[in-house]
This record gives sequence, structure tokens and C-alpha cells, in this order.
Amino acid sequence: MGISIKITGVKKRLGITHALDGVSVELMSGISHGVIGPEGAGKTTLFRAIAGLYSLDSGKIEYFVDSKKVEFESIRNEIAYMPQSQSLYADLSISEHLDFYKNLYGISDELFEKKRGELLTVTRLEPFLNRLAGQLSGGMYKKLGLMCALLRAPKVLLLDEPTNGVDPISRREFWELLADLGHLDMNIIIATAYMDEAERCSLVHLLDRGKILMEGEPLQLISNEKVKSIDEIFLRKEESVVT
Repeated sequence: MGISIKITGVKKRLGITHALDGVSVELMSGISHGVIGPEGAGKTTLFRAIAGLYSLDSGKIEYFVDSKKVEFESIRNEIAYMPQSQSLYADLSISEHLDFYKNLYGISDELFEKKRGELLTVTRLEPFLNRLAGQLSGGMYKKLGLMCALLRAPKVLLLDEPTNGVDPISRREFWELLADLGHLDMNIIIATAYMDEAERCSLVHLLDRGKILMEGEPLQLISNEKVKSIDEIFLRKEESVVT
């Protein structure tokens, strides 16, 4: 069962800011989508809208299971949202976090043991099970947050700037971890301000000032625009706005 998402003409105002200004985008299941943009582009607002945390001023968000439209409430529990500021408990260990989320999600013992083993293997955190979250490095902390999000085997994974504030090596390891999830029938949607991370996604959706600038396969966009990087596309757009 794959879940795809269709967003049409979505507008959302936060105070005096048009956080989303007519966003339309299709997020197909089974691949990784990069929502790429600078700080203040509207990435977090878009993710919260997808997760059902924000009401919309206008437009609509539709959800499809194997091409059949479904109501949001029927797939709400299939969506996992890892916010930019992860809310883990500093005085709980990795093992205690997993037990906590097992009980929170009502996961059966059998499924929990299976997922726990898989996730500890892929994150390479098993040697640190008894370490408190408050004592983890930035990269390990992010991996623990991802484990908690993946524990109930979601079909939609929303990652809001998951590598923000971590060192380059941890960033690389996190993306390698996401690549290991590629065999799952999951809709992985990643927000990032790091332009170099865009090329790791199957499709990218360039967002700025609440609007989609362009979208497509990252290397194809670079070729079409005759630039060397996604970063240069944003610089061109900024220059066109100024002039």
C-alpha cells in the first residue's frame, strides 16, 4: 500500500506572511522528494499542512492509496513527521525511547522486536542502547529521532531539515541511512536548505517565498538551466527578482 499526495493551490497565511502562496505539487509514493529552499521558504508550513497540523486558507490536499482517493483520517496514522526541533527526552536512553514509542503507538511485541532489530542494525546504534539522549552526538540524536518515527512502519515520512546543525560526516551517514530505506514502499519527503543534498533525491521541488519555482529530477534541472548546481538556480531566481 503506497500513499501519494496531491496538493492543489494551497495558501496559508501566518500573521502577515504568506507562508504558502498557491502551492501545487504531487508527491508520488515509492520515491524520495526533496523540498528545497532557504530559511523562510515555507517548507515547515507545507509539512505541517500535509501532516494535518494546519488548516488551509484555501486550496486542498488529497491523499491516495494505490491511486484511490481516501480521507485523511483513514491514513493519519500512516504519516510520520520528524520536526526540525526533535522533542526527545534527555534523561531517557535509546532503549527507553524505543519502549516509550512502542507503548505510545500500541505496537505489538512481535512487530516491535522485528522493527527494533532492523532499525538498530541500519542506524548502527545498538552498542549505545543505554546511552541517554542528552549525551548523544548531533548525528546520533537525529538517528534516534528517525528510529522513533519509523518504529510504526509509516507509509509517509516527513523529515523537516533532518540534517540541520549536524557535522558533514553525520549528514552523509544520515543520507546513507535514508538510502537504505529506499526498498520500502514509502513516500519519503525531505525538507532541506542544503542545496547539495538536493541531488540525493529522486525529485526536487524548489520552494521560495511560499511558491514552487520549479520541480523535476535534480540533474535534469541542472542540465536544463545550464548551471552546475541547484544553488545556482536559486541565485538566478533571486537576481531576476531584484532586477
